[in-house]
Amino acid sequence: MSDDNNAGLVVCDACPVRCRIKDGRPGACDRYANVDGVLTRLDPLTVVERAHDQGTPLVPFLKTEQEWSGDLLQSENTFVTAVGAGTTYPDYKPAPFIVSSEVDGVDMVTVVTEGIYSYCGVKIKVDTDRHLGHETAAVRADGEIVGHVTTGEYGSQMMSLGGVSHLTGGSKKEGRVTCQTLMDLCNCKPVKLMIDDGVSIIVEAGKAPIIDDVQEERMRVGCGSATIGMFAMQWHDHVDEVVVVDDHITGVMSEHEAGKVLDVKPTGISINGRRSTPGRYFKVAEPGTGWGGTDISDPLSILNDFKAGDAKPGTTMLMVSTTGEHYAYFVLDDDLKPIAQDLPDVLQASVERIRENCEPALCSVLFVGGAGGSLRAGVTENPVKLTMSVKDALTNVTSGGAETFVWPGGGITYMVDVTRMPENSFGYVPTPAIVAPIEFSMRVEDYAALGGHMASIVPLDDVLKDPNLRPVDQGESSWPMEKSQYKWRDDQDTDS
Repeated sequence: MSDDNNAGLVVCDACPVRCRIKDGRPGACDRYANVDGVLTRLDPLTVVERAHDQGTPLVPFLKTEQEWSGDLLQSENTFVTAVGAGTTYPDYKPAPFIVSSEVDGVDMVTVVTEGIYSYCGVKIKVDTDRHLGHETAAVRADGEIVGHVTTGEYGSQMMSLGGVSHLTGGSKKEGRVTCQTLMDLCNCKPVKLMIDDGVSIIVEAGKAPIIDDVQEERMRVGCGSATIGMFAMQWHDHVDEVVVVDDHITGVMSEHEAGKVLDVKPTGISINGRRSTPGRYFKVAEPGTGWGGTDISDPLSILNDFKAGDAKPGTTMLMVSTTGEHYAYFVLDDDLKPIAQDLPDVLQASVERIRENCEPALCSVLFVGGAGGSLRAGVTENPVKLTMSVKDALTNVTSGGAETFVWPGGGITYMVDVTRMPENSFGYVPTPAIVAPIEFSMRVEDYAALGGHMASIVPLDDVLKDPNLRPVDQGESSWPMEKSQYKWRDDQDTDS
C-alpha cells in the first residue's frame, strides 16, 4: 500500500488494477476500501467450524445477514478459509495468512489466499431429458458469448462457460459479462442463458433448471433400452409391446434381450430409426423438447406400418418416455392400425414407477481454476515444489474449506462444487478476472522442505482474535484437516 497525502487517496496493491481509492470509498472490486486513510479489507475472514456432535445434522452455511454471537471458537475445530482473506497478487510477497495449527499431535500449516483467476471457468451439468442445443453451440448471456454446449451425458447436458478467451480475449463487454456470469453462477445465483439455435435456460446451482420458462422436474431414469431392461418384468403380463421413446436409444420390448428372456412374442412392429442391436434404435427423430428429448409430440410418428405376418388385431402397445412424463396406450384394429385407448390402471402404475425412479433435476456448477503463476510464489520461494507437493498428496488443496478435485498432469488445476462453499465465496477484479479462495494445508516440516515462507507463519489462535470474522458450519464437505486427506508416513504420525 502507498499513500497520496495530497489527494487523500490510498493505492490498493491487492491486484494489478491498483485502484486509487478516496477516503470512505471502496475500490472497483468492493472488497477493499479507504477507511480513514488506511486500506481496509471489507469482507469478513470466513472460518469453518466442525460440528462438535458428529451425529447431529449440520446447519447449512450461515447467511451473511446472520450475526456471529462472538463466542470464542475452538481452534481444534476451526479451519481458516481464504474467503475474505484478501490477496497479495501478484505474489511478490507471502500470502495474507499462513496459519499454524495442531492436528492429532502433528504440527500443520495452512496457506490462505484469494487467488485472481483469468484462467478459470465453470462446468455446468443440467439434469434434463430435453435438448438444450447442439454440441459446440454458443451459450450467451446478455447477448455475449460466454461459453458453449459440450457433451450430453447420461440424462444430463453439459456446458462449459468462461475461460481466458472469453474473459480477456474478446471485447470489453464480452469480458465483463463473462466475469459477471461466472461470479453469479459460483455464488449460487440464478443466471439466464441463451443457447444458439436452442433454448433459453435459467441455471442456479443446486436448483432445478428452468427451460423455456418451464421448470424441469426430473432427469430420465435411463435410456430407452435401459428402461426396457428395468421394467420389462412389470410389463410383459399386461401388454404385448412397449416402446420407450428416447432421443438417444429408443427401446422396443419384443425385440430387446429382456423381452427374449421373458418370451415376449414378435408384434410386427417397425421403427423408423437406425437399428443398433436388437430392440435398440438410434435417431428415431430429431433432438427437441418433446417425447424423450426428441422433437415429436405424436409418438406414432416414429412407427412404420406393422408387419402383417407377426401383427395381429387386438395387440396392445404402451409408448412411454424415459421420464414417464409422456405416455400413450394403443390397440391394433382389424387393419393393424394403432388406436389410442385409455391407459389401464395396471400400466398406469408402471408409468408411475418410471417417474419414481427418476431423480430430481438439478443444475450442478463446478468452478475450475488454474492455480499457477505467481499465486504459488505466495506459498513458497520455489513454486514448482508446491505443485510437486500437491501431486504427491503431501499438500491438500481446498477452496473455502471445501474439498477439491485436482486434475492430473501439469500445474494445479482444480475443480470445486460451489454449493459446498460458504456463501458469496467468489468476487472479481475489473481486469476482468474471478477472485476465488484457495487453501494449501500440509505438515510444517513439509512446508519448510518446499521453501515456504516460515517467518510469516502465525498461530491459529492469533488469527481467531480478528474482530472481523464470519464463522460458518462445515456443511457437506469433509473436514479439511482430516488425516485421511493427506499422505501420512507411519514414522511421522507421532512427530510433533
